[in-house]
Amino acid sequence: MIELVHYFDYKSPYAYLAQAANDALESRYAITLVRVPYTLDIPSYLGAAELDDAGRDRLGTRNAHQWRRVRYSYMDCRREANRRGLVIRGPRRIFDSSLAHIGFLYAAAQQRFRDYHARVFERFWRRELDLEDPAAIAGVLVETGVDVSGFADFARGEGRAMLIQLQQEAEEAGVFGVPSWMIGGELFWGAERLPRVEELLAPYARRAPLSAGADRCRARGS
Repeated sequence: MIELVHYFDYKSPYAYLAQAANDALESRYAITLVRVPYTLDIPSYLGAAELDDAGRDRLGTRNAHQWRRVRYSYMDCRREANRRGLVIRGPRRIFDSSLAHIGFLYAAAQQRFRDYHARVFERFWRRELDLEDPAAIAGVLVETGVDVSGFADFARGEGRAMLIQLQQEAEEAGVFGVPSWMIGGELFWGAERLPRVEELLAPYARRAPLSAGADRCRARGS
């Protein structure tokens, strides 16, 4: 079996929209699909912003070009989300998603990351989850059957170190954005590149899709 690595960030609407297509690859191809969190530094290329209740930016650090790009991205994502019955409500500020990513690694270590992964994406884009709130992240872990007795220590120590290492390894491999896929040393960025990924996966096509009970999902850390 060949390994396909998928990079995601919970605060990326494009990564959220790519999850269903990404998950479907496991049923169509005899692959090891490994999910890896990659924490984007959005202010470094799109500027920082924080909106008040009236939608006014409190920071004023983005230039006009950056605002046009951000507004288009959310319009584009909402358009696609509406077609799929998903909800995308743009956050009022740029979140640090690293704690939620550490939660993913913690859930992966207990082989329980799939439900956590789906709930974090869905709730964040409904504005129902604060990615930076330890209690909120622990709450999602509990809902998905994860033992959180060691989560606080993991988040401060081993989990943080693991996330930093994964980030460094991803960037050394050329990763710069999400959603991305790495297969056979080749990097593909953006869901529109999935057809090219599937071309490389063609030799591994299954004769019949996996049954619903044959869950082969994996994550880095599991």
